[in-house]
Amino acid sequence: MDAPELIVDTGLEPRKIRIGLVWGLGLPSCPPSPGPSASLAALLGKVAAAGEGYLAPERKASVRNMLRFGAYKPAGRSKPSSEYLLAAALEGAFPVVNGPVDANNEVSLRWGYPASVFDLGKTGPEFQLSRGRPGESFVFNPSGQEIDLEDLIVIRRRVDGTWEACGNPVKDAMATKVFESARDVAGVVYAPLTDPKADLEACAARFAQILREDCGAREAGWKIV
Repeated sequence: MDAPELIVDTGLEPRKIRIGLVWGLGLPSCPPSPGPSASLAALLGKVAAAGEGYLAPERKASVRNMLRFGAYKPAGRSKPSSEYLLAAALEGAFPVVNGPVDANNEVSLRWGYPASVFDLGKTGPEFQLSRGRPGESFVFNPSGQEIDLEDLIVIRRRVDGTWEACGNPVKDAMATKVFESARDVAGVVYAPLTDPKADLEACAARFAQILREDCGAREAGWKIV
């Protein structure tokens, strides 16, 4: 599997978002995690000690502003996944799933940026960044619940010559999630263009480092799009 590529739909211009594209190739396996890694456990302790104040109001506001467009309002059930993760951490219910998913959630919590992770065996290496169309949706959990994608920033995979939505800063599609059989994965970190680029670079670099050192990826890397 080659490293993934991401193209940006011209309909997003002028855009308010910067993407950290991350990959981990040649994973030995992705078994369920027995518990949080040492770095994730340390982060959860730090978040618990800081409380709601862990996420700077400026970061929360900039991320929400990045997503606010047309019919999409980033609040309530439509708030960014990074806010869900903070709430879960404060409630002592932070999800621990498998290596790549845990890496995704750890960096999302640490930097306050929503992030997605995909099984490249299900998506292929080509991705597109665009907006959801009216009436567009996808299933995001095993019970068949769907998320409305209209005007939301979405990541698409190429399917039979067309671009099909598979992720966004709120929920990712069930069809491309990472389970035990995954051997190649891609991560997407969504950051506001108004935020320091160095923050996103540090986030993406740490994501790739976890995939390489903790998950055993043969090759891991990142780039900013």
